[in-house]
This record gives sequence, C-alpha cells and structure tokens, in this order.
Amino acid sequence: MQIRNQKQGFTSALSCPDTRRTRGHIWEGAADGASSHSLQERQRHRGNKMASKQRPMVTEGDVIAFSKHMDNYSPWELMKLSEHFRPDMVYVIENDIPIVLQELTSRRVITAQQAQDYSDWEKNHDSTGTAEKLVRDIFAVSYAARLGLWTCLFALQSRWAHPNLNGMLDEIIQNGHNLLQEILLNESGHALDPELKACQVEHKAKLRDLTGRMKENKTPGQSEGQIFPISSRYVELKVVSDRHFKKQTHQEHEALAAAGELNEYRLQRRMKSELERIALDRLFRWCFQSRRVPLSVMVSGVAGVGKTTLVQKFIFDWATGKHYQKFAFVFFFKFREVNEEKMSLESLICQTYPPLRDKLPRVLEDPEKLLFIFDGLDESKTDLKLSRGGSHELCMNPGNVKPVTVIVASLLKQTLLKGCSVLLTSRPSKLISLEAGVFHRVASIVGFLSKERERYFSMFFGDERVSREAFAYVRDSQVLYTLCYNPSYCWITCTALKPCFIARAGRPRPAPKTVTQLFVSYVTHIMANHTQERPEPQRMRDTLISVGWLAEYGITDRTLVFQPHHLQVANVEFSPFLTGFLVENPQAEGSSQVTYAFLHLTIQEFFAALVHYLDYKEDKFRDTMAKVRSCKEGDYEIFSRFLAGLSHPATRMPLEKYVGQLKFSAEATHKVIGWLSEMNYEELQSREDPEGKRRLMNVLNLLFESRNSQLVRDVVGKDAHVDFSELYLMPVDCTVLAYVLSCCEEIQRLTLDSGFIQNEGLERLRPELHKVRELSLSDNDLKDEAMKNICSVLKHPNCRLEDLRLEKNMFTEACCTDLASALKENHTLFNLDLTRNKVRNNGLYALLEVLKAPQCKIQKLVLQENGLSDDSCERLCSALSRNSTLRHLNLSANVYTDRCAEDMRRLIRTSCSLTNIRLSLNDFSPKVEEQLRSLQRAGLKIHI
Repeated sequence: MQIRNQKQGFTSALSCPDTRRTRGHIWEGAADGASSHSLQERQRHRGNKMASKQRPMVTEGDVIAFSKHMDNYSPWELMKLSEHFRPDMVYVIENDIPIVLQELTSRRVITAQQAQDYSDWEKNHDSTGTAEKLVRDIFAVSYAARLGLWTCLFALQSRWAHPNLNGMLDEIIQNGHNLLQEILLNESGHALDPELKACQVEHKAKLRDLTGRMKENKTPGQSEGQIFPISSRYVELKVVSDRHFKKQTHQEHEALAAAGELNEYRLQRRMKSELERIALDRLFRWCFQSRRVPLSVMVSGVAGVGKTTLVQKFIFDWATGKHYQKFAFVFFFKFREVNEEKMSLESLICQTYPPLRDKLPRVLEDPEKLLFIFDGLDESKTDLKLSRGGSHELCMNPGNVKPVTVIVASLLKQTLLKGCSVLLTSRPSKLISLEAGVFHRVASIVGFLSKERERYFSMFFGDERVSREAFAYVRDSQVLYTLCYNPSYCWITCTALKPCFIARAGRPRPAPKTVTQLFVSYVTHIMANHTQERPEPQRMRDTLISVGWLAEYGITDRTLVFQPHHLQVANVEFSPFLTGFLVENPQAEGSSQVTYAFLHLTIQEFFAALVHYLDYKEDKFRDTMAKVRSCKEGDYEIFSRFLAGLSHPATRMPLEKYVGQLKFSAEATHKVIGWLSEMNYEELQSREDPEGKRRLMNVLNLLFESRNSQLVRDVVGKDAHVDFSELYLMPVDCTVLAYVLSCCEEIQRLTLDSGFIQNEGLERLRPELHKVRELSLSDNDLKDEAMKNICSVLKHPNCRLEDLRLEKNMFTEACCTDLASALKENHTLFNLDLTRNKVRNNGLYALLEVLKAPQCKIQKLVLQENGLSDDSCERLCSALSRNSTLRHLNLSANVYTDRCAEDMRRLIRTSCSLTNIRLSLNDFSPKVEEQLRSLQRAGLKIHI
C-alpha cells in the first residue's frame, strides 16, 4: 500500500481563497519583514507553555507561516532534514496514530481510504511498525507530501503536547540551516591535515579496540566472563531528558528506581507528557529546554542501569564513524581510575593515550572539535566545585596542575578549552549537590522496558523455550519483573533463576517470590557452582562474615569502591570464589594498583544485611539501625528489605547448606521483628502527602519481604483503613498490597484513587478485595476489561463490599451487562458511583434490570456525566416505580432536555423510596427546572 502523489491536493489546500485571506490577515498583523522572526518567537512561547505543562496554542496562521518557512528548503534539504528526524517522527506518531491520521486526512495529505488502510494495518501490527510504514510511504511520494507531514505535525502541537514533537519543531525552526551543516559534519567530519588525520585514525583504532567488546559477569561454572561484540550484544537503553534536575531526580529516580520500582506504565505516561526520549546519537543535539546545542551533558542513572555500557557504545559508534564525526577527538576517563591524583589535563591525556603526546598541542588547538567523557562522578572522592564563587580555583590552560574534579569543573565552566564538549555520568544522588545551570542537558537512563527485558532473557538463556518460561515466570511475579528494568538486576535475576528452569539433575528448585528470596537464590547458586573447591561450612561462613562486614562498612560509610586496605581491615582475602560477588578493578592500564567493588550495589546491601544474622553484634546492629531510622532519603531502603526478608527462617533456609544449620542469630531475628512491629502504621496512614504515602508503601514492602502474616496483622491492626490516593501504584505495589490484605481478616476502607493502577494492578488485588467494605478506584483510567475483575469481587461468596466508587474511569456501556449480572448475585453493595464514565443509555438499561429486581439492595446510585439522554428517562421511570430501596439518585451533568420533562416529573412522583435526586447541569430550560423544583416535598430533596 503506497500513498498516491497528493501534491495537487495539498498545494490546492494551501492556496484556496479562504486560506490566502487568512494568510494575508496574519501578515497584516505582524511587523513588516519579520515573518521568520515572528515564527521563532511564537515557537519559543509555545515551548515555554509546554515547559509549564500547558498545551501550546497554534493558529491556522501559524500553520501557514510554518509551511512557508519549510518551503524555503530545497527538496534535497527537506529530505535531509526529514531523514535526520525520522526516528523522532516515528516515536511521536506511534504514540497516537489515529490523531495523526485524522490531521493528515483533514489537510489532504492522504485520503480517507488511505487513513482507514493504515488503521487496519495497525490492528494487525504494532504501533511502531505502523508509524514507520506511514513515514516511509510519505517520504517516498514527493516533496509536497513530506512538506504536508511536517505541516500536520506542527498543527498537532495545539492538541498534543509531546516533548519530542515540540523539540523537533523547535530545532528545525530555531536552528534549521545550522542543523543542515551539522548533519553533514557529523557524517563526514572535519578536514584534517595528513599528520593529524593519521593521529586521529590511530586514536580511533585504540578506542575501537577498547570499546568493541562487552565482557559479561562470570556465571557459575565459568572461569572467565564471556566476551561478545558490542554491536551484537548491546540492548538499547531508554534515555530521557528530564527538566526536574535536582529534587525530582534524586528523590524519585534514586529512591524508586533503585528499589526496582520504575513502573513501565507510569514511565510511558511521563515520556508522553513530560520527558523527551533521546537516542544515543542525539545527546548533543539541539535542546529546546536550554535553547541551544548543548556543550555540557549529564547522563544520570542508578547503579547498574547501564551508564558505563551506554558510554562504551557511544564511543564505539564514534570510533567506527557511525555518529558525531564533528568531534575530531574523543577522550574517555573513569573517575575511579583518576580519583585522588593532581595533574594537568595534558598529563591526564598523555597518561591515558600515550600515542597522542607528540601531537597534543595541535589536537587541543580547536576545542570545538573535542569531546571529553568522564564516567562515574559518584565514584569521585571530591565534589565538583561549580559555584560562581569558586572560579579563582579553576584551570585556565591545559598545563595547570589541579585535582581532576577541578579540571572537569573548568571544562564545564569553559574556563579551560572554551568551546569543547563534555559528557558526564553519575548516580542521581550526586546530582543534588551540583549547580543545575552548568549542564545544557540533563538526561536519565531509565533502563529496559518490556521488549528489552525479553530480549535480554533470550540472549542469556539461549534456549528459546527456557527463556520464554523464565521470562513468563518473572512477568507473573511482578516483584522480580520490575527489578529487571535494570540490566544488572536482569543479570542477577537470570543467574538466580537458571537452576529453577534448567535442571541438570533432579527436580528444578522452587522459584523465588520476593527480592530477598531472589538474592538468597543468587548467592547459593554462586556458592554451589562458582568454584570447584568449595570451602567447608565454617570457612564459608567466616568468608561471608568478612565480606558482610566489608559491605556493611560501605553501606554505612557510603563507600562503593574499596581500596586494598579496606579488605585487610575486614579480613577479606580475595579469591576466585569471591569473584562471584566482588570485582577487581585495575587503576589504570598497565598499573599494579587495584580497587574492589561489589558486582552491584544491591549485592553489597544484601551482604550488609546478612552479616547481622551470621555474626550478630549488638552495638553494631544498634548503630546501624539508628542510621536507618534517621535516614530520610531512601539510602537504606533495600538494605532494610533484606534485613526484614532474612528474618523469616524459610527464606534463609537455602543458605544453611553452606554455612551450617542453626548458624543464624535468633537475637538478630528477634530484634528485626521488634523493629518492624514498632512501625507506626496509623501515623503514616494519617499523612496525606505523597512522601508519607510512599513511606507507608515502603513499610508494606518490608512486611511483604518478612512473609510474617501475624506481624502484618499486628502492624496494620483490625478494621484497617488503607489510603494510597494520588500515589502512582505500580503492579509490584499492588502485589505487595495484595499480600498485606491477604493477612488481614477485614479492611474497612481501601482508597486507591488517581493511582493509575490499570487492570494489571487490579488483577493482583482482586483475590483479596472481597474483604473490603468501602472500595474507591476513582480516576484510574480503568477500561471495560477491568470490570471483569470487579465483577469477580462482587460475586465472591464472602463479599463484604458495601460502597464501590468507580468515578472518572473509562467504563462504557459494553461492560454494564457484566456489572448488572454481578450486582444481581451480590447482596452486600449499598452504594455505587459511576460518575464520569461512558455508561450511556444502553448501559443504563442493563443496570435498570438490577434496580427492578426485588432483591436489589442498592440505596445510592450516582450516574453523573455519563451521556444519558431523553430516550432513557421513560425506562428509568418505569424501573424505579418498582424499586423500594433506592434513596439517592444522581443524574447531574447528562444531556436531559425539556423533551423528557414529563417522564422526569413522573419519576419524581412515583419513586416513593427516593429521598434525594440530583438533576443539575442538564439541558433543561429555566421553566422546566422550576417545574421540577416545585415537586420537592417532605422527605424528598431535589437539586437542580
């Protein structure tokens, strides 16, 4: 299916008499000769509105001005720009294909039949494939069709505040002609003289060799980690640009993402409304938030999410000529390797890249051709001095000897090599101390979404059947599935699950259900398979204790990278066995100095918790718990979960085979359970702010890990009220909440309004919701499929549900038959609120069958703003005349008119059980409103 050449139709749409008059009117109101300037100013204004979360307005005059602006490009230039933005176009279009097709049709870029063909295509393919096909087809037609697509995307700004759409249009309006030069420069690079070119070729070859392969962690039974070409093993990481630089980045991304709770649905909502997705070759592209091509970029992400891997792929692609050839030289350094040294920038480069020594002065002559990459700011021992008052300490030339952090600050502040570009990576916790304005772009790595996770499992297991089964199990678990947004968690999860799905002898192990069980499985798997000569239980226990105290020191002292003396103090003797948990990092190429780090921060946190059970020391436990209680930033959140999880004997039992039975401290278990039982549930539940509710969810996570139902009952109490309204509830949160509900006999009230729980989260909660007396699921975008879970709750033989609030969802008449059927079987529900759904007349007719039934117990029915019309009134009147239980009926904000006035009067007169009826915000005339109001009597109040 191809698009016909629509040039004639499209150009005629732009040149019709009405359009010409509109165009003339616009230019009359603008300053003479300022059309391009006006377009830029108005686009900047739209960008500012979007930054403040307002939808930018676009007039038809703006659309014509933009079309005229784009028409200034030659066909070749427009094609070059269009190809450059193709990935952005696809990403924008795939998020709402119907609205794009509607706009293309209305502007005669495609026909109505072609739009229908694309809609049919989307039903049988995914949205990405459909968007790719649409863009490909339009690009293949003509200059006019390409121009038409651009014009439609511009017009959509007023209906659709998509960050990539706004950024793309802003760049082409503000920087279009410079962009064409940059595109060509990134493809072909700078013209260098022969000597410098030879130097560049050698430098690229070194970086290509350095970054061309990925070494995976050793899996049990391997003497070395496997090495793969990066081009075949790299799984795309999602990178987004986030304008919330400080507080949001640290508190939300670190506390939540580090806990393995970055919800995919929530992320996709934010990516559509707030976040600009950035491909690897777009990090140094125009940034519409800072209004410039950035020179300084920060990429943040939690431990293990793939910052170093992303940088490795970035450098490899540069070295192989795939992108950013505008940089003649790229220099890559790791903070952990240059941590405590004072040196000059020249010395730093020569030390890392000796072949550049002779040509270095010439290399540094053109700073705008240079890119400096510094990986792992969080591993730096000193902070970056970026405040305005510290400028006297900065470097002015490449020969100044300073600490490396001062050199980096000087490059960022442009006092050193003005015009150069700088890329930094860091964990979010380090960003809180930085000056926001110094970075022209701040991007966050959000890790793997579903497709990337599935691909990773496939590569890890190799066997398609096994990978599919393991991934299906993880997806069902949700706790484990959300962990796998992080590539390092993905590796740990796959390693831990391997013996559960690949049985070499006997039956596979039971698969873990909690995070603690997962890490117990991982550690026991390493101990069982990582070395041929496994130590005796006592020696194994002593080794784990030593590693545990090293980990505990690191957690409480905020140390991630350990020097050799740290291992000596903790009595850790590095051995092949420990490489399953610790890695050895050479300080520099050819150097004998090494540092050590745990494979992942979460492994460090696990051992830090485990050591208190293996080697309980009351003073150390007391000091650590004091830090846990006083910490407000989530630093001890995962450590606390492991501490709670290991309190259950069944969870830690697999470890007994390797450390000996009865080797876990009963005192530690008693202290941890005592600490958990002290949690003030009522105080946390009484807080209405999001931070208080997130802290309460963290407490429930601790209870979930503990697997102690009596403890849950003691903490939550009888007749509990649970309120998580206005807090994004991820499927994993719903899994945790469902466990807590399962431990309780009855829940008085459960409020989950505006939590975006979706049907997946509701599915997790469903088995326990029959215990709830008052349930509120308002404003969750729930669709008809979710009604099946609600009906299942209503039909439960032990259902206690009395009050059900479902307002502000997306239920339609299609699900009302199922709801009516469930209500007929239910004998407990008194109140039902369906405000602001799409019940419409047919849905109401299904519900009326319930109201007519003698056994109906519903006393309050709210159908406000449901599209009910005059035609429904007669049947509503008939049904209620036979109902003796309904007391309150709300029909406000529907589309009732004077045409149904007589039926409405009869309804009020004949519904003897009604005590309150609301009819406000309908389309009654003042006269009819007065007539209806006059029917008010003792015992019946009419609101109109």
